Amino acid sequence: MAEMITAPAAFQATAAIDPDAIAVRSIGGEQSLTWGEYAAQVRAVAGGLAALGVGRGDTVALMMANRVEFYPLEVGAQHAGATSFSVYNTLTAQQLNYVFTNAGNRIVICEAQYVDRIRASGVPIETIVCVDRAVPGTLSVAQLTSLARSDFDFDATWQAVTGEDIVTLCYTSGTTGNPKGVEISHANLSFECQAYASVMPVEFGDRITSYLPSAHMADRVTGLYLHEYFGSQITAVPDRALLGAALVDVRPTIWGAVPRVWEKLKAGVEFAVAGETDPARKAALAWALEVADRKAQAQLAGVPLDDVQAAEWAKADELVLSALRAKLGLDQLKWALSGAAPIPAETLGFFFGLGIPISEVWGMSELTCVASVSPPTQARLGTVGKLLPGLESKIAEDGEFLVRGPLVMREYRSEPGKTADALQDGWLATGDIVTQDADGYLRVVDRKKELIINSGGKNMSPANIENTIKAATPLIGALATIGDRRPYNTALIVLDAESAEPYAAQHNLTDASAVSLAAHPEVIAEIARGVAAGNTHLSRVEQIKRFVILPVFWEPGGDEITLTMKLRRNPIADKYAADIERMYAPERDADVHEPSTEQASAPA
Repeated sequence: MAEMITAPAAFQATAAIDPDAIAVRSIGGEQSLTWGEYAAQVRAVAGGLAALGVGRGDTVALMMANRVEFYPLEVGAQHAGATSFSVYNTLTAQQLNYVFTNAGNRIVICEAQYVDRIRASGVPIETIVCVDRAVPGTLSVAQLTSLARSDFDFDATWQAVTGEDIVTLCYTSGTTGNPKGVEISHANLSFECQAYASVMPVEFGDRITSYLPSAHMADRVTGLYLHEYFGSQITAVPDRALLGAALVDVRPTIWGAVPRVWEKLKAGVEFAVAGETDPARKAALAWALEVADRKAQAQLAGVPLDDVQAAEWAKADELVLSALRAKLGLDQLKWALSGAAPIPAETLGFFFGLGIPISEVWGMSELTCVASVSPPTQARLGTVGKLLPGLESKIAEDGEFLVRGPLVMREYRSEPGKTADALQDGWLATGDIVTQDADGYLRVVDRKKELIINSGGKNMSPANIENTIKAATPLIGALATIGDRRPYNTALIVLDAESAEPYAAQHNLTDASAVSLAAHPEVIAEIARGVAAGNTHLSRVEQIKRFVILPVFWEPGGDEITLTMKLRRNPIADKYAADIERMYAPERDADVHEPSTEQASAPA
């Protein structure tokens, strides 16, 4: 592994490669920064922050959408020696109070729309810097940079940063309580970037989009930090609704997404094919997708295509699939990844069939993000690859996966008890149940605390059940499996907010609200078919026997799901207790549904 370097040192080396190259841009390029302009702004921001008393060990919070201005502000804070971190824009004043108190930051850099909420948090913030417009009592970025003293020694300041200094705080999802502040050091980060790039190469000028919140460790690593270390060009996407247009504009060479985004892209292709009005074109698309599906099924089964099938796929690729990849903006990818949560194997297979192999990664904030991956040519669908070089692992008696090595966090900020629980003799208890095959490929079963045991004593993974069912229909946005200490499994199903409107339009439904769709016979029938189709890939004891479609859309950061799209299982069980009990009543209510009787036979 290469020698440890800090994030500021990496940035300085990268910015010097080609100062005239575009480093950061907006969609369409209307706003952009060259590496030379970027480096100058970083120097100015560091000087301004130093004038406010920010130095090594201090914390600076950022709260804004994905935008070009974020990068020199974040990287400038790093060069001042600070620990710079982002908070989710959806946090309430009460949640901000907890995070800011834990982090100890005196400065927040934000968009004007968040100033009132930051002030309402009650935390004594000394300075608020607004990036977009003037707000009384705050500084503009220009005012911040004008504070820099003429005798500020920029080079000496960033060169004083060491590997043991904390580069960022990443606050966990908080599925069972307040979030924990994971302390990531410059040494952790240096190892992460270099180890990851040794498996999934990143080069100066590679193109990628930044669309996940910058508080999400996946965006910080694949966007910000790989960008600093290797010089990838970032296109900031301020609203995920613009992601499709951004992909076509950028044509990324490296790109990653959380499973839900891949599922959205898959649903978009399927909706487009279903809605094609030209008979010849629709027939060609259907034929190409059928050929792609055969390739996907072969890959999922671990067998190669025969010569005839391979030739047909090559023909489908030339005539249809290559154009489909171009329409998605994914025709120039060197590699693609999926992470942050399990992704259905069927979704991976779908894109493999289209000619877009995806490497599934595994990791967690406590491991500086990515801890396992394999190159697309070596990836095995259904696994999360192999541990990055330089890491050790072992499996505890209860199946929990333990990891040791340079990626392991320093500690949970101001949480010595929780740190001691997670770290023992350098081993991080990941909380995940993971299996490892003879070749070192890892399969994640589920979170240890989320495994369910039915009344017959059968252990099951709710995440596996949920992913399998969701893969069968794009209409399902979220699904919570119920079955712990129960005679059979049921599910609370929530429709996907982004798929609802196009589905309603295609089926001539005038009302796309959750209340209307959840009660519509066509929607119920489609969900019933999807649950039945998913059940065919589950053992009988795992199958969903009954379900309720809730008349709501679950919003990230709400009662039911975290900002990183993880289910809050205990609050869900409490909030929907009456619905759950109705699914187990001897007499089935009219709004308690069962899978379609057309389902095929299932594995034993």
